[in-house]
Amino acid sequence: MTTLTDLYPSRGATEVSVPRQDPVVWSAPGEPGPITGSELHTYERDGFLPVEELLSEDEVAVYRQELERIVTDPAIRADGRSIVEPKSLEIRSVFEVHRISEIFARLVRDERVVGRARQILGSDVYVHQSRINVKPGFGASGFYWHSDFETWHAEDGLPNMRTVSVSIALTENYDTNGGLMIMPGSHRTFLGCAGSTPEDNYKQSLQMQDAGTPSDEALTDLATRHGIKLFTGRAGSATWFDCNCMHGSGDNITPFPRSNVFIVFNSVDNAAVEPFAAPVRRPDFIGARDFPPVR
Repeated sequence: MTTLTDLYPSRGATEVSVPRQDPVVWSAPGEPGPITGSELHTYERDGFLPVEELLSEDEVAVYRQELERIVTDPAIRADGRSIVEPKSLEIRSVFEVHRISEIFARLVRDERVVGRARQILGSDVYVHQSRINVKPGFGASGFYWHSDFETWHAEDGLPNMRTVSVSIALTENYDTNGGLMIMPGSHRTFLGCAGSTPEDNYKQSLQMQDAGTPSDEALTDLATRHGIKLFTGRAGSATWFDCNCMHGSGDNITPFPRSNVFIVFNSVDNAAVEPFAAPVRRPDFIGARDFPPVR
C-alpha cells in the first residue's frame, strides 16, 4: 500500500504556516482555452479571476427559477443535502445540485465553465462539490474566513492543490449584501489550523465554521500583507478562485438577497484519498468519492 506524504499538515497542536508546494496554473504555457494568457497570469498572481458577464440575463432567469424550485421543494428541504440557517431555519445551502437538477448539470458541462477549469488545472476534471448558496435579506449569516483546501485536504483527503472553484452570481452582488471577499495572493501560503477534527464535524461547520478556522493573529497577518478584495457585480458574473485562497463573506442584513451557484472542479489526477486529519470521511454529497470526468 502506497503512503502519501502529507505536504500540508493541519489540525495539530499548533497553527503552522507552509509555503505552497504545488503550481497554481497546471496547464502548459500557450495551451489553448477560454482564458487568455494575461488572465492566467493574473489568476496565478492573485489566486482568482473575475468574469463580468459569464451568463446572459435570459440564462440567469432560468437558473434563478431553478434555484427557487429547489429551495421551495419540501422533499429537497427534508433531504440531508439541504443545510438550514441555525436561527431562521431557512435554507442556507443545497449540495449536489448537479445531481439534483439537470439544469445545473448542464451548467457544469458548459464549456464556458468547465473549459476554464480544465485550462487552469491542466487535465480533465470532475466535480468534487456543487451547491447553491442562498443568502436572503434581513439576517442571512456569512461564511467565516477559511481556506477551502484546508478542509478538503484534512476532511476529504485531496492530496494536492489542484482544485478550482467558481462562484456564479444569480443575484446582484452589491458591496453591502454579504459578497465574497478574498485576500489576493494568500493562495501561496498554506495555513494549517490548530485543533483536532470532531467526528461529523461537517454538521456543525456547514452552519458555523469552527474546526479549520485560522487564528485572529494569522488572519491579521495575511490581511496586512495581502489586503482584501470584495467582489461585486451583476447577476451572471462569475469568479474563479484557487482552492487555497483565504476567503469569506459577511452577513446579509440588507433587503437584497445574494444567491449563487458554487461548483468545485478537481483534477482527475488529484482524486480524494483517506482524510489527512479527520477520523472519518465526510459524506459523498460534500466531498465526491466517484471521479468521472465532466463530459
